[in-house]
Amino acid sequence: MNENNNHDRRSFLKKAGLGGLSLAAMTGMPIEDVLAESTKKVNRNSAPSELKITDVRIAEITGVVFRTPIVRIYTNQGIVGHGDVRDGAAKEYALFLKSRLLGENPCNVERLFKKIRQFGHHGRQGGGVSGVEMALWDLAGKAYNVPVYMLLGGKYRDRVRVYCDTTVSQDPHEYAQRMKKRIEMGYTALKMDIGINLLRDIPGALINAPNGPLKPYQYEYRQYNLTEHPFTAVQITEKGMDRLLEFLDVMRSTIGYEIPMGTDHWGHFGVNEAIKIAQAVEKYNLAYIEDIIPWHYPKQWREITQSTSTPTQTGEDIYTLEGFKELIDTHAVDIVHPDPNTAGGILETKRIGDYAAANGIGFMHHHAAGPVSFLGCVHSAAATENFLWLEHHAVDKPRWEDLVTGIEKPIVQNGYVKVPEKPGIGVELNEEVVKEFLVKGEKLFAPTPEWNEIRAWDRLWS
Repeated sequence: MNENNNHDRRSFLKKAGLGGLSLAAMTGMPIEDVLAESTKKVNRNSAPSELKITDVRIAEITGVVFRTPIVRIYTNQGIVGHGDVRDGAAKEYALFLKSRLLGENPCNVERLFKKIRQFGHHGRQGGGVSGVEMALWDLAGKAYNVPVYMLLGGKYRDRVRVYCDTTVSQDPHEYAQRMKKRIEMGYTALKMDIGINLLRDIPGALINAPNGPLKPYQYEYRQYNLTEHPFTAVQITEKGMDRLLEFLDVMRSTIGYEIPMGTDHWGHFGVNEAIKIAQAVEKYNLAYIEDIIPWHYPKQWREITQSTSTPTQTGEDIYTLEGFKELIDTHAVDIVHPDPNTAGGILETKRIGDYAAANGIGFMHHHAAGPVSFLGCVHSAAATENFLWLEHHAVDKPRWEDLVTGIEKPIVQNGYVKVPEKPGIGVELNEEVVKEFLVKGEKLFAPTPEWNEIRAWDRLWS
């Protein structure tokens, strides 16, 4: 051995000795033992090719946020991944997937998504697959010691812009002041709920009013809020329209025209009323008019979009890119608005955004669940070029961000979220706080052995 090699070896052993046994104590030890001793503090829980899923459990919370099941996926290396099931979705949508995941390597995210995607559907039924997919990305990022956005191809922005809703008031001036306070909190994009609920106490504002004197649903087995828009026969009179426009007029007079402002929750009525509204509000330059009819009427959406300069938007209940394709291909809406907790998770949401970008369609994120999936949305948003804004639905929930640790707080600062740089999604659960908000009768990540075995033949082809 030459002198340089001797010097290099002595230097290595000297540095290694600082973290464990002294150099003297290691003298005469076999080189294998020396290396084992000197590297014993290295984190060995990141051998991605050897990672295996060993368990899937749920902690369901309410009170601090909408009723939300939190998914935890366990592995043979001690690291865990977290994701949220869509607010209001049953935890069983995620637990049903456990038997398809046990023994799998969570780093094979795309393959596992294709394995379980058949068990999701539009609306809350997509929540299980989406929450599990997020937890897989959290695990993959931790295994490779990189933030999730790096695994998606990198980021287009360091901070993600947020928009927020606000609470409704029957007084347009009070409502406008509540919106103004959002701006004072630093938010740079807003949304307001406005619709026929604001007209229910005004005689002559609605024809065939759902809760009006005619009681149109008194002999029906269905209810108004369960009847799709084209079948309600609700119409808005000129008097009713003037009242709704008063809300927008006061709002714009109070907050000005610099800030983007969208609208949602207009009510259940058909395409003709939707066109009437979209044209009437053009002078207020809304950022978008959201879900004015159900998403699954793309031909009617296209009719509305082509009739007005008011941007149209839908998508929070749509599952996977396949569900968005007709809306995008036909330019039925101006903006697609997937919720990663419904759409199939982080990667599928990015795919939706990329497809929208290729067709000149805008792209936003809906979100109404816990901070884990909120930050999962941040990674998807950061990695997608045409992203606009991410919804924050917990502005008035001060304990919401207490559910997680390991991140700078407040999570939203001056209307933006800093993209996490820690491995995985970038946060861990604060279990003590999670315990405070467990649904009555729930235990924190209780064992779920009853979901270990596959008990159905569910292949989609023969």
